Amino acid sequence: MPSLKDVKMKIAGVGKTQQITKAMNMVASAKLRGAQSRIERFRPFAAKYKAVLTELAGKVEGDAHPLLKVHKERKTCAVLVITSDRGLCGSFNASIIDMASRIIREKQSQGIRVKAICVGRKGRDALRRMPDVEMLDSYGDRMGSLDFALASSVAQTVIHGYETGEVDEAYMVYGEFVSMGHQPPRTIQLLPFEKPQAEEADATGAPEGPHCEYLYEPAEEELLGVILPQYLKVQTYRGMLDTSASEHAARMAAMDNATRNCTDLINSLTLLFNKTRQASITSELIDIVGGAEAQNG
Repeated sequence: MPSLKDVKMKIAGVGKTQQITKAMNMVASAKLRGAQSRIERFRPFAAKYKAVLTELAGKVEGDAHPLLKVHKERKTCAVLVITSDRGLCGSFNASIIDMASRIIREKQSQGIRVKAICVGRKGRDALRRMPDVEMLDSYGDRMGSLDFALASSVAQTVIHGYETGEVDEAYMVYGEFVSMGHQPPRTIQLLPFEKPQAEEADATGAPEGPHCEYLYEPAEEELLGVILPQYLKVQTYRGMLDTSASEHAARMAAMDNATRNCTDLINSLTLLFNKTRQASITSELIDIVGGAEAQNG
């Protein structure tokens, strides 16, 4: 049985850990409020942007813009992986990396070369260890200060690769913020741009009811040259905002669980301390009684 001093030191150590987890929970909660507000404000804009692009792309030919062209032979695939820079958020980063790994293995099994673009240190470190994966670009320690300029830079790398023929298709893997307790990993195809069906267009924010005819000025092809690259930047920024909010929510849940575990461990150690002290008192009483009996004898 451990000594009273050892048990007391363990209780003190767990208590300090509990203070840290409580503080991290409060910090994550404060950051989550801002991140959640940003993604909730940006989602309608991103959905409407996709609806407008879908309507516009349906009026032009498939080769009206280089980003609409489907490469006949797909030799290279770009995978944009968005994770957090820091850990201590449960299995959040692991689930995103696992989904990206499945896509990479699937493409490699088809004989397609994979190039990775990583935003976030956790994803970058994980994909660097994967064999036969070329790191096209990486942005570490940037998730703490997101802005649209970063998303534009990341999307421009994908756009340049697709227009020059270095990349034949592109996917984005990120963590979607659904609720405080649910942040599943998601995968969307960035390029080539696919025209969704009618029911999918309604889900993205297009108005329900009778179809409306729009007149565009300037011409559709000229507008598409501006809107389509901007759409990729908008979707990239949305993925970053979703991942940021999901990270803070996952860290809040992880730190809350850690705090409860510390409480349970302190209760268990306190019970052990009481049992150890009781055993020590009993042992001393036995020695006293034994000595008194020896003197009487």
